[in-house]
Amino acid sequence: MSWELDWLENRARLSPNKDAIIDEKTNKAWTFKELNKRANSTASWLHTQGVKKGDRIALLSPNHISYFDLLFACGKIGAIFVPLNWRLSMHEIKEIVKDCTPVLLGIHKQFEGICQQFNNLNTFFIGDASYEELVSSPITDCFREEISENDPLAMIYTGGTTGKPKGVVLSHQSILWNAINTIVSWSLAEDDVTVNYMPMFHTGGLNALSIPILMNGGTVVIGESFSGKKAVESMSRYRCTTILLVPTMYHMLIQTDEFQNNEFPFMKIFISGAAPCPFQIYNAFQKKRLAFKEGYGLTEAGPNNFYISPEDAQVKRGSVGKPMLFNSIKLVKTDGCESEPNEVGELLIKGKHGFSFYWNHEQATREAIRDGWIHTGDLAKRDEQGFYYIVGRKKDMIITGGENVYPLEVEQWLAAHPAIDEVAVLGLPDEKWGEIVAAFIVLKQTYTLPDEELKMYCKSKLGRYKIPKLFIHLEELPKTHVGKIDKKKLKEMSIQM
Repeated sequence: MSWELDWLENRARLSPNKDAIIDEKTNKAWTFKELNKRANSTASWLHTQGVKKGDRIALLSPNHISYFDLLFACGKIGAIFVPLNWRLSMHEIKEIVKDCTPVLLGIHKQFEGICQQFNNLNTFFIGDASYEELVSSPITDCFREEISENDPLAMIYTGGTTGKPKGVVLSHQSILWNAINTIVSWSLAEDDVTVNYMPMFHTGGLNALSIPILMNGGTVVIGESFSGKKAVESMSRYRCTTILLVPTMYHMLIQTDEFQNNEFPFMKIFISGAAPCPFQIYNAFQKKRLAFKEGYGLTEAGPNNFYISPEDAQVKRGSVGKPMLFNSIKLVKTDGCESEPNEVGELLIKGKHGFSFYWNHEQATREAIRDGWIHTGDLAKRDEQGFYYIVGRKKDMIITGGENVYPLEVEQWLAAHPAIDEVAVLGLPDEKWGEIVAAFIVLKQTYTLPDEELKMYCKSKLGRYKIPKLFIHLEELPKTHVGKIDKKKLKEMSIQM
């Protein structure tokens, strides 16, 4: 295996005694030397289990150091690491296991009760004494394989909000270049520390900040379940310099007394990802003079693709910035021509950080990758200065009476209303209009807001055809496993209403 692929080996030589991983729950820390030793021991153990190059090793676990143990071990022997979304139903998990056919499945002791569901698989436990023995196995060199940069390293299943989850195959090159691109474009430093509350079965938990920070010699604190209060306490305790959260997490964070009373002296930047961020979150950080910005990514491309400075982020609210140093972006209209400034088009991405293919989905791969460009299915526009703005999913665009409505624009305006806590906008079938604009709304406690008042509020900012014809009031909005508002679930709920 070449040096650039097994970069952990070199990082362990460069920063042997620097803390690489810290467990938030136990405060246990592992240096880069210890992390690399665990990976080598795990690779040796996998070899004794008969694991060969190209075999899949699956993991079902909450956030835990085993994600890094197995990812790096798979990298050393040419196996493919497959983290499983433990928040799915057992039926969904079994369907994914059936699709990826792992030779080994690691199960955290927290899920010990479901082991019988996988009687036909070789399983091992995570998070107990037997696992610590495993990662302390004698190290041999016999597991070393000839591995190229195009060989698969990980397979991460997409969320499945628009259909069945697909296995996104990420090569050594993809993960390596996402990290390099992020380090250089975002100016990460060796003193960077992040607390990772993103689920590590998701690309945001593994590849957005964790791998780039580790590659650069920084420290990753493995967070447990998220709460605003605990997050602030951990950011202070570990002198966190950067953090990635989804908007729903920020929504909880800014409402805590701990956030209001903390100055965050070590924080360089707060980053929001996974979904467009409501402007009231920008306001909360601006009020405290804290640097805040949005990013954009997807499992198939990195996930990191844009950079924006904190200064520009305040002026260009809602922008994800400009393309990073080592990737290319273009916007294409339905006629195949590139979009002009302020014209909406589908976002296409090209770079060495792109995925290789969808596992067992040749047709979907051909549709997604054309002439080297990844067709994201997301709609975006750029302004005259070259700053990009995500408008929404291509499939989410509402066509009502022949007019195009982008839900995000309506959501941003409704979310700015002082009585509204959360909102989601989507199109519902309608005989007359084809689709109507519908807004699902959660009000803040003690507030009431008649629909007529809402319509008048919308009329002050939005064109008539963009104003929701239907307002549906809920106590809470359903969320996906990564904290996004689940519009597929909302659409299903609307059918039953």
